[in-house]
Amino acid sequence: MNFRGGMGELMRQAGRVQRKVEKRREELNQETFEASAGNDRVTAVANGIPELAEIRIDKALLQEEDMEMVQDLVVAAANAALSKAREHVDAEIEKITGGLAIPGLG
Repeated sequence: MNFRGGMGELMRQAGRVQRKVEKRREELNQETFEASAGNDRVTAVANGIPELAEIRIDKALLQEEDMEMVQDLVVAAANAALSKAREHVDAEIEKITGGLAIPGLG
């Protein structure tokens, strides 16, 4: 297989793509992604790392529901927020890489 510009040019292009991916990941790490459960009575906020950054629980929910229900709602909201973050980050990186699975960049 011949590459226009040779292997050196291919390596330079790979380096540029890697720098773009790293820069975009840094930007995405600052973004937040929210998801709610239980009619918006539990809200989870994740960042683009993705890590859970915040949980908000309506105080009335704590008085109205048992602990097991509240825990289930927290888990549901957290999983949804983390999933949103991962999907968004993956889509943004795919824009840069053109969908190619490049080792070390995914």
